[in-house]
Amino acid sequence: MVAVINVDECVGCGTCVDECPSEAISMSDENIAVVDAEECVDCGACVDVCPTEAITVE
Repeated sequence: MVAVINVDECVGCGTCVDECPSEAISMSDENIAVVDAEECVDCGACVDVCPTEAITVE
């Protein structure tokens, strides 16, 4: 299981980056959240804080 970003819904607010305890999420040059699947610990913290519900854990 890993966090997945819906790039059509991501508004680039960075809330998930701040909340991720494993620092698995960063922002791309296009200001879209990107998940490092090897670092993601499947905790769901990013899902809970995303204001546009652009993140799922699959």
